[in-house]
Amino acid sequence: MNHPHISLQAVQRWWTQRSVREQRWVWVATVALVGWLVWALACAPAWRTLRVYPEQRAILDTQLQSMQALQARARTLKDQPAWDGRAAQAALQTSVGTLGAQAKLVMLGGQATVTLQGVEAKALAQWLASTRTDAHLTPTQAKLARDGSAWTGTVVFTLPGS
Repeated sequence: MNHPHISLQAVQRWWTQRSVREQRWVWVATVALVGWLVWALACAPAWRTLRVYPEQRAILDTQLQSMQALQARARTLKDQPAWDGRAAQAALQTSVGTLGAQAKLVMLGGQATVTLQGVEAKALAQWLASTRTDAHLTPTQAKLARDGSAWTGTVVFTLPGS
């Protein structure tokens, strides 16, 4: 393939053949083109970044606060002594005792099943909160039915270490 070769001399000759007016327009067009390229490639992206910065900063600050709260919670949980199955079982037995005859605890392997009969909603809520804070247990399964203003059913916990 034959490429035409443009020499510097040919460009200079072409330039000198142009009138002053044409030379001025070529310079104006060149300056405008260079100015537009500088704006498009350097200034516009930076300007866009500055425009969206406050909104992005607010989003990132919110995410950072959330992550710091999660980190603090993880540290708190890490610093708590590990509960073994016996301690959790004892704490669960104590909490079930607060419900009286309305609750029965059955231990089978690493699972504790609490059968509830006619427990008032407030007492049930307090008991579930105490199992979480005192026994460090969260129900793994619950089958509860409302019977008037009371609750009947079973709540299953998996003990630590099982």
